Amino acid sequence: MFSADSASPPRLGITLLKGQRGDEFQRRAGDWTTGLCWGSLPLCPRDSPMPPLLILIDQQQGIRAPHLGPRNHPDAELRMGDLLAAWRQAGAPLLHVRHLSRSPTSVFWPGQPGVQFQPALAPLPGETVFDKQVPDAFANSGLEHWLHQRGIATLLICGVASENSVEATARSAGNLDFTTWVAEDACYTFAKTDFAGRPRSAEEVHAMAMANLHGEYATVTSSAAMLERLRTNGSPC
Repeated sequence: MFSADSASPPRLGITLLKGQRGDEFQRRAGDWTTGLCWGSLPLCPRDSPMPPLLILIDQQQGIRAPHLGPRNHPDAELRMGDLLAAWRQAGAPLLHVRHLSRSPTSVFWPGQPGVQFQPALAPLPGETVFDKQVPDAFANSGLEHWLHQRGIATLLICGVASENSVEATARSAGNLDFTTWVAEDACYTFAKTDFAGRPRSAEEVHAMAMANLHGEYATVTSSAAMLERLRTNGSPC
């Protein structure tokens, strides 16, 4: 297990909700409203008393490296910060996903500054951290079992990159029967060349990733919509 205030993480691991924040989550879980729907997919299972779990993917310093090229959604980190602050204030469940690359040339190679969390989005002591070595946060990480143990059935995903770790994780979540949302303005990616050799802007790559997910694996929404529901209903569901 890795705690957010540990000196150094293992290769793969997690830390559980603990202490006062964990107790507050358990106390508040039954207070959240349920049964509301939005769009073509249900936002919460109608029989679930649990709040959604916020997942922040790969918010590490290396993803800001200039050589990665042009990106979309320049305010995505601010939107992630808005969600993170609201979830913390509500005592709602959340976790951070960190990539530990197997490639020495990666911006996420362990042992160098790029693997560290961005300070504004770093986990607080006691917040849960899952480490991964592939884009999908569910692959060989124990995340599915961890969620089932806690009765968590609904997820809100944000982070980077839209067509990589975000899409891979959201696809698995949907396939594993989690009710999954993606806050698209709290995600971003970079320009790249498609399989036919045509250059695609970051906006195009992002839009296709969201189109791949919406209505089949997840509901693609906005951070503002989720925050508004949190403010008006006591839950984004």
